Amino acid sequence: MTNLEPYFATDTALPLSVIGMRLLIAMLCGGAIGFERERKNRAAGLRTHILVCLSSAIVAILTIEIAHHSAFQGDSARIDPLRLIEAITAGVAFLAAGMIVFSKGEVRGLTTGAGLWFAGSIGLSAGLGFWHISLLATALALIVLWLLHGFENRVVSRPETD
Repeated sequence: MTNLEPYFATDTALPLSVIGMRLLIAMLCGGAIGFERERKNRAAGLRTHILVCLSSAIVAILTIEIAHHSAFQGDSARIDPLRLIEAITAGVAFLAAGMIVFSKGEVRGLTTGAGLWFAGSIGLSAGLGFWHISLLATALALIVLWLLHGFENRVVSRPETD
C-alpha cells in the first residue's frame, strides 16, 4: 500500500495562520460591501459579496503557493501569476455584468455590479497579503456608497418615474 499523505497534505509556503488571516480580512471586507447592498435590498448582497471576495482571495493565495510549489520549479513550468489575476478580473466582471439590466427605460444594477467587481479586487489584495490596501479600499467604498448616496439624493434631481 502506498503512502498517500504527501499527496493530500501539501505544505504551504505561507503559514496557515497567515492564510487564515488573509481570508478573514477578505471575508470582512466583502461582508462590509455586501451589507450595504443588502440594506438596499439588492439581488447581490451580503453572501454574494463575501463569496466573490473570498474566492478572489483564495485564487490570490493559490497564486503564491503555486509559485513556491516544487512541481512548478525549474524550466518545465512557466509561471505567470498575472494570468490568475486576469482570470479573476474577467470572471467577476462577467458576473457583475449579469447584474446590470435595462428595464422600462432605466438602467439598474450598475452599483451592485461595480460592488461585485470591487469585491473581487479586495479579495485579490487580501489574498496577496496587502491587507492594508483591502481595508483602506473597503473604507473608501463604504464612504462612496453611504455618503455619496445621500448627497446624490439631495443634489441630483432625477426624473419622476410612473
